[in-house]
Amino acid sequence: MARILALDYGKVRTGIAVTDELQLIASGLTTVETKDLISFLADYINNEPVELFVVGLPKQMDNTQSESEDLIQTFLKKLSNKFPAIPIERQDERFTSKMAFQSMLDSGMKKKKRQDKSLVDEISATLILQAYLYRI
Repeated sequence: MARILALDYGKVRTGIAVTDELQLIASGLTTVETKDLISFLADYINNEPVELFVVGLPKQMDNTQSESEDLIQTFLKKLSNKFPAIPIERQDERFTSKMAFQSMLDSGMKKKKRQDKSLVDEISATLILQAYLYRI
């Protein structure tokens, strides 16, 4: 089986998580600068089979779309043009950043490491992917 790859898309940085080949476990992969995201994904897909992209769907508490959704829609067009054979699904990402930060606290991570926003993005992508796996 191929992997499922999840993205916590951001204007500056994007957190990335992937499943194992059996699509059972979600693990953080990395965080990349968003401007380099498409080229990073192309390199990754050349080395690892990916069957699905899961992209976070930011929503407000009242279930309306977040301001960042316009940026994500532009990215989704680029993503589907570059990788037309790989479908894209969306997963609600409300609270993932807060949950990521809380998991860093719960694990006893030092304050200096918790201030690394790229780590929060990677953990958020993992939470998005894990939520998607629970859903299917």
